[in-house]
Amino acid sequence: MPHLDEKQNLSAAAYQQIEELIVTLELPPGTVFSEADLSRRLNIGRTPVREALQKLSADQLVITLPRRGMMVTEINIASHLALLETRRVLEKLIIAKAAKRAAPEQKDALQECARGIVDAAESGDLVSYMRYDQTFHQITAAASGNPYAVSANAPFHAHCRRFWYYYKMNGDIKRLARFHADMMYAVIDGDEVQAASILDEMMDYLAEFTKAALNL
Repeated sequence: MPHLDEKQNLSAAAYQQIEELIVTLELPPGTVFSEADLSRRLNIGRTPVREALQKLSADQLVITLPRRGMMVTEINIASHLALLETRRVLEKLIIAKAAKRAAPEQKDALQECARGIVDAAESGDLVSYMRYDQTFHQITAAASGNPYAVSANAPFHAHCRRFWYYYKMNGDIKRLARFHADMMYAVIDGDEVQAASILDEMMDYLAEFTKAALNL
């Protein structure tokens, strides 16, 4: 029988892989699937996949269809704008506290991440860009020292990454990468006010992008 740590690692790996399939639209909105389908596709056992899907359901990325399996949720403009409003409040707190509390090794990691996300955007490598974006959020979440804000905010990132994939033709990925890099440099400098200010600018842009993407 697998040890607890091994089971947790398998569940986390399943979650990460399924989330990426959803975010990158390999599992598009409206896709109906089963635990068995994903278990075979990922070559991961049914139990870790089930645990991952329970978390993805809580994150509102999948829903259960009685007697049919699971379905990837649709993208809804009204709920996405509400999501951005909530994300702004939580992430502003997280980024400011990260600027205040980041350890030297976290700042070193952010230096590398800032360079990487700009390079990925310049080359048009959206997959690498999204992975750097995820790394940025993981580092600042850990640095913030506020697990309550982090836990509440975590599900929003996947929704935002998926929205960008879906409507990327309307967005300026280089501009978004610069927002991220500038926030990282503000955290490295320990400048809470600047980090929060750049976050506000980025969220303004994401709200504009959301409306423009749907011709509102």
